[in-house]
Amino acid sequence: MAKEAKKDSQELTVEQKLKTLYQLQTTLSKIDEIKTLRGELPLEVQDLEDEIAGLETRIERIKSEIAELKTNIAGKKVEIETAKASVAKYKDQQNNVRNNREYDFLSKEIEFQTLEIELCEKRIREFTEQEKAKSEELDNSIATLEERKKDLEIKKGELDEIISETKQEEEKLRDKAKDLETKIDPRLLQSFKRIRKNSRNGLGIVYVQRDACGGCFNKIPPQKQLDIRSRKKIIVCEYCGRIMIDPELAGVSEHKEETIKEKSVRRRRTATEKAE
Repeated sequence: MAKEAKKDSQELTVEQKLKTLYQLQTTLSKIDEIKTLRGELPLEVQDLEDEIAGLETRIERIKSEIAELKTNIAGKKVEIETAKASVAKYKDQQNNVRNNREYDFLSKEIEFQTLEIELCEKRIREFTEQEKAKSEELDNSIATLEERKKDLEIKKGELDEIISETKQEEEKLRDKAKDLETKIDPRLLQSFKRIRKNSRNGLGIVYVQRDACGGCFNKIPPQKQLDIRSRKKIIVCEYCGRIMIDPELAGVSEHKEETIKEKSVRRRRTATEKAE
């Protein structure tokens, strides 16, 4: 009996559920405002971090390619020295040949080694040009990396400043949201989150404005308006799917509602006049 009494005391009426849900909506909207204040900074920081990681990988690759080219150049120089030594040896041997056949053979070997020297020199020129181009690419990449690191430092500083200013408030709002979520029926909470996720302005529950849905502004039938005002059951807009409550329960007075409406009309008029 004691357990049943405790369960009944914790169970909320439809009105209490709607009020709690609207409080949750207000809290989550404030958190969204804080995120909006940060703007694109988190994405910009992430993009810069990704770009820096890519540049560092590219720099390491270029350094490896330059080292390989230097090794190739050194190898070709060794081949040239070896070929030159062979040419000198074959020329000495030509002075001691016994017949024309030996002389012709040595001449061909000298010619072959000379061509090898020319080919190695050509390869060295090609490798040197490639090394020069890679060195320029390396310098440019390093310069770009330093610039991006400076940009990242500035962006991180801006983001950290905003986060430090709003961190305490955001933590309080998140704690409040978690507390409110524990008071809401899990199925209702899940439906609310799904509606909120699918709506452009992130509103899952709205109050009635001028006999219309506060989310999509479509007219609400009189009977449904009575149901909303009675607070006996949860009413969903048949057009946008948002949960609807009456302004009084949302804590919005008629005067405030009129002011919001007038501001909206003035903005539309101003936009129209500018367009004309």
